[in-house]
Amino acid sequence: MSAKPDPASLPCSPLDETSGLKYFPRMLGKIRLHAEGQLWEDLHANLGKGSDGAMVEFLHITYEALKARVSHGGTDEDILQWCQEQTRTLNDTDKLVWNYYTVKLGWNDQLTPILAKRKADGGLSDRDDVQTIAHYIDVDEGRLA
Repeated sequence: MSAKPDPASLPCSPLDETSGLKYFPRMLGKIRLHAEGQLWEDLHANLGKGSDGAMVEFLHITYEALKARVSHGGTDEDILQWCQEQTRTLNDTDKLVWNYYTVKLGWNDQLTPILAKRKADGGLSDRDDVQTIAHYIDVDEGRLA
């Protein structure tokens, strides 16, 4: 973790939603900020990977196709609609499964060791309340104390 970022260089929380789908607005925010040269450098390494990669796989699109679509403009809702037109329409169960994955990621799963390392690197090892990746991100980026 580097110095605390300028809030203008950060996308929204991973728990924010577009049309009931968590993380999607964060991924689009990262794409937009990166294209503008404004994205916090700590976030560059995982562009299109990690949760971004999981999200595009869930949507059955490629990250490059999504980046190209974002570059044409439109609201998050417009872009999510485009994604669904390319592959499949998400139903309420799809969104429920994805959202559950997003809010629990890092809690007793394959990413628990990565979360522990990030907490240690960020001086948060003593924070037992930070139990998921989403919560860590919100603390790390200054949205939560």
